[in-house]
Amino acid sequence: MDIHRYEEEIAGRTYHIEVHAVSQEQWRAKLARRPGMPTALMPFYGKTPELAARELTNWLSLVSASRPR
Repeated sequence: MDIHRYEEEIAGRTYHIEVHAVSQEQWRAKLARRPGMPTALMPFYGKTPELAARELTNWLSLVSASRPR
């Protein structure tokens, strides 16, 4: 199984994203399991690995922006 991995920095935090094929035209992005990171995050989907990862990155950016500093 092909796994695409991305690293994104959002609001000063580094996120590791893994994307797996669900079908030929659908990919699922989720946060990679890391010690100390929550794992209950819903997956995000796209037609390409890049689009699926971008959907997750966009959501993380929105959530980070709404957090009090």
